[in-house]
Amino acid sequence: MISYQPFYETLLKKDITEYALIFKHGIPANTLHRMKHGEAITTKTLDTLCGILDCSVSGILEYIPPEKI
Repeated sequence: MISYQPFYETLLKKDITEYALIFKHGIPANTLHRMKHGEAITTKTLDTLCGILDCSVSGILEYIPPEKI
C-alpha cells in the first residue's frame, strides 16, 4: 500500500498549505483529493511535488507492506 503521510508531514515542515499548492503552484485540487484517499498519482505529479517541496520521493510517499497494515 502507498501512504501519502510523508507528504502531509513535509507540507507542515515546509510551512506550505494545500491552498498554496493549488493556487500558487497549479496543482489540481483533484490530485490532492486523490492523495487524501490513497489513490494513485502520476510520476509527473510526483516529480512536480518534489520540485515544489524541494524533497525526495520519500518526502511524498512511502510503501507499507500488506502485512504491516
